[in-house]
Amino acid sequence: QVQLVESGGGLVQAGGSLRLSCAASGRTFSSYAMAWFRQAPGKEREFVAAISRSGGSTDYADSVTGRFTISRDNTKNTVYLQMNSLKPEDTAVYYCAGRPGATLRTYMRYDYWGQGTQVTVSS
Repeated sequence: QVQLVESGGGLVQAGGSLRLSCAASGRTFSSYAMAWFRQAPGKEREFVAAISRSGGSTDYADSVTGRFTISRDNTKNTVYLQMNSLKPEDTAVYYCAGRPGATLRTYMRYDYWGQGTQVTVSS
């Protein structure tokens, strides 16, 4: 079992930055691929970014490529999402998720989820 707790969300103006963190419990954090998803009101949950177990491989949605960076620190059992050049359309609840094995873009394939953190970008 892995428990995930996100933090770092908030209100920011367009063009600003935020850094989300997701702290994981358990001793096997390095066994899990990790990802960030987001869900805006009335929309489906969508893939944002993913990182492999070692951190050596990352994947990004086209909408965030070049603006967001996912990273992890396996010594701290934490995954991060650095978000720069934020846009109003980035407004959503952001969730971190984990799964054993390889990264995937499909949220239904992730076993463990945090409670979410709200990110609001004002224009």
